[in-house]
Amino acid sequence: MKIKDKSALIIAILIPIAVGTLSALFSGRMSLYSKINKPPLSPPGFIFPIVWIILYILMGISSYIIYESDNSEKWKALKTYSLQLFFNFWWSIIFFRFSLYLFAFLWLLSLIAIIAVMIYLFYQIKPLSSYLQIPYLLWCLFAAYLNFMIYRLN
Repeated sequence: MKIKDKSALIIAILIPIAVGTLSALFSGRMSLYSKINKPPLSPPGFIFPIVWIILYILMGISSYIIYESDNSEKWKALKTYSLQLFFNFWWSIIFFRFSLYLFAFLWLLSLIAIIAVMIYLFYQIKPLSSYLQIPYLLWCLFAAYLNFMIYRLN
């Protein structure tokens, strides 16, 4: 990957980090996580920010690759990317702030579907950009397990 515009890359990385940070601030996520009944395989709370920062960086790099491409479909792919960021932002708020566990699970299933479409669109443009999104998809699938089980346990 050749970096054409370093400032565009930095902005592309900062966008998902900002979305995630604002979502975390509005959701009050960590105070609730320690209080709810959690299923087996639930990671300790300190793992989440570490995983998410890595995922947000990969998301930003991936979106930068698409942004810098000459493909005529890049704007469609980037709109899908923006849509998944919107769903990503609201999931934490729905789950943690409002404790709407079932609705959050359904929202997360929608997010997963959008991520899958985004990966497909990114693959059509630059396969590397889609590969960088796979950890995000896998983490969201794991989050769906946690979300559903928390719904069942609480």
